[in-house]
Amino acid sequence: MAKIKITQVKSIIDRPKKQKDTIKALGLRKINHSVVHEVNPQILGMVSKISHLVRVEEA
Repeated sequence: MAKIKITQVKSIIDRPKKQKDTIKALGLRKINHSVVHEVNPQILGMVSKISHLVRVEEA
């Protein structure tokens, strides 16, 4: 399966609770922190909801 690297590039201060929860569910903790996940519909849906806060690359 393909993998993607998700990096948080913007702060979650003053963001709605749903966006904060999504960032935490992906395993991101602070700016410039990266995680690698398998590509599946759930992960892609989460990333699409917070695309303005993260950078996504193929891993």
